[in-house]
Amino acid sequence: MASKLTPQLKQHLQKAGCCFERQDKGDHEIWYSPITRRRFPVDAHIKSRHTANGVLKQAGIPKAF
Repeated sequence: MASKLTPQLKQHLQKAGCCFERQDKGDHEIWYSPITRRRFPVDAHIKSRHTANGVLKQAGIPKAF
């Protein structure tokens, strides 16, 4: 079973200046990126590196996983 990537992902987001905005439906959070000036969802149980990299792409951050 793959380990959760969400804690590492959130560290990358915070280092890039992204911030948590609010809780959303289910176990999703809404984050804001000052790089892209957009909001994007972050799932609490990301297990796929492809999904984690997709979130980074939405935030305007290079792939890290």
